[in-house]
Amino acid sequence: MPIFQACRIPAVMEKTENRELPGSYNSSQDTTNSADMNWRDFFSDAYLYDLVETALKNNQELNIVLQEINISQNEVLTRKGEYLPFVDVQGAAGVEKVGRYTSQGANDANTDIEPGKEFPDPLPDFMLAGYASWEVDIWRKLRNAKKAALTRYLSSVEGKNFLVTQLVSEVAGSYFELMALDNQLENVKRNIEIQQNVLKIIKLQKQAAKATELAVRKFEAEVLKNQSLQYDIQQQITETENRINFLLGRYPQPILRNSQFFTEMKPTAVFEGIPSQLLANRPDIRQAELELSASKLDVQVARAEFYPSLRITAGLGFQAFNPKLLVTTPESMLFNLAGDMVMPVINRNAIKANYLSANSRQIQAVYSYEQSVLNAYIEVANQVSNVSNLESSYRLKADQVETLNQSVDIATRLFQSARADYMEVLLTQRDALEAKMEMIETKKRQMDAMVRIYQALGGGWN
Repeated sequence: MPIFQACRIPAVMEKTENRELPGSYNSSQDTTNSADMNWRDFFSDAYLYDLVETALKNNQELNIVLQEINISQNEVLTRKGEYLPFVDVQGAAGVEKVGRYTSQGANDANTDIEPGKEFPDPLPDFMLAGYASWEVDIWRKLRNAKKAALTRYLSSVEGKNFLVTQLVSEVAGSYFELMALDNQLENVKRNIEIQQNVLKIIKLQKQAAKATELAVRKFEAEVLKNQSLQYDIQQQITETENRINFLLGRYPQPILRNSQFFTEMKPTAVFEGIPSQLLANRPDIRQAELELSASKLDVQVARAEFYPSLRITAGLGFQAFNPKLLVTTPESMLFNLAGDMVMPVINRNAIKANYLSANSRQIQAVYSYEQSVLNAYIEVANQVSNVSNLESSYRLKADQVETLNQSVDIATRLFQSARADYMEVLLTQRDALEAKMEMIETKKRQMDAMVRIYQALGGGWN
């Protein structure tokens, strides 16, 4: 089997373009894209603005990723230095005593540097020299390795951008969830107050023999159930606040917000733009694209390992047994110059395995890129549909709540005039409570969908 077999890379972009795009993309000619907006402009709530700012400064996971970027940047410097000459300076001093009756000792004793002078005994040795070595990058192996490291550095930056998008979205989603819980809690409290007032009326009617003990117990049980629900919601509020505090990298503390007008909030209009903007804005797609480019360079680096490498070494310096004679030229001068070429001949299995592994990693990167693109389109399609359906659902929920609120008033008046059974009042109040809770939950999902589609379009990081 030939070593340099063709690496069959799927035609990713062609396959991607041939896929059926989300409906809003197929006919859209509008180049406006909400992801181009800064998150500060997209989320207008002042409290949410402060929370996101704090999270971007203090979030531990984001800070860990920032250090990974520094590591990738240092790797670029390392690779850059590998194809530049290495220059070292060496200074040395020593003393040597050799035996008189040895070959070197006899030669030293019979050698005069100047007439009437012998070598000193013991013999000092002083040296000052510079050495250089350089691997000639004939096959661009070192430069491609540096480009691959640079590409991965850029990929790590995109990874950070993707994390920022996730972080902004998670803080915003948790913030809207917290506001929804506040409204649900307030709704439960109002409902408990209404039921307690009805309970008082039923107790008075019981004293007047117009109601039974069963009616009293039924309403007392309903009040107790809603009081228990109140504590469940309070616990959810505490956990949601602490989740936000965790994202902000701080210990538990109250989260400032204004939940009074939550049900009246209008989601920010979102524009999907065109497909090319999705590819440009989504950090995870750009990260996968850069990883694909780096894996292609890795294949070229691995292929170059089969070729011979040329290294040039040189040295220049001074050496003498007396510091005063150290710079005496040419007597104290030393130098060397050499070149060597090395090429693997036998047992190239390790190099071959590395090359084949680089090819496999490149194919992995191709499929990872394709998966990122496909996932991005599906996320946008889901959220576009979600936003539209939730808007219609919320209008219907609001109408249902209005109708049931009117029914509660009617049922209460009918009960007071003995024209309705206590169960009708109880069931009507229960339906009204559930409908209002569902309406608040739908509003929360509506705001969350606005955040998610902004995230799916690749916003939040810029």
